[in-house]
Amino acid sequence: MKNVFFLVMVAFFAFLSCRDDEESVQKIDQIINLYIDSLGQDMLNSKIPGSYVASSMNDVYGLRDTAPVSFTLKKDEDTVNYIEYLAGATRIGIDSTENSKTYESKIELRLTKQINDSTRGIAKDLIKIQYLSTPTLFQVSKIWYNDELQFTKVEGQPNTVKIVK
Repeated sequence: MKNVFFLVMVAFFAFLSCRDDEESVQKIDQIINLYIDSLGQDMLNSKIPGSYVASSMNDVYGLRDTAPVSFTLKKDEDTVNYIEYLAGATRIGIDSTENSKTYESKIELRLTKQINDSTRGIAKDLIKIQYLSTPTLFQVSKIWYNDELQFTKVEGQPNTVKIVK
């Protein structure tokens, strides 16, 4: 009797693994690479004089005034620094249809520059990110930087934003 039960279970799991999966997995494309440049200078390289020495992100829609957002400072193959943002800021729904939803996040980017030995200048920039969500896709669709549209999604291309200050 145990052997029959075992064979029925093996056949059942084999049937499940061979069936056509009509439920597709939602593709997620939400990694953003943010470069900041000034006259050809990598402004995120703290070792270059005149560049930013520190950066932080704060969730504008967060539950508290101070709601830090995680990011990673990385270098590309040309050793140019960029901010990689994956997720973490609050998303609010701004539009919805039967098959798609649009969400928005707002992040304050604080960039600190050493002016002289005792003075630091802080730039407070605003990043607004729109996401499109369908049953099969969740992706970044548009990005504004200080209220200027800087990025519109091109299918198959990375979410790279290059800011010139």
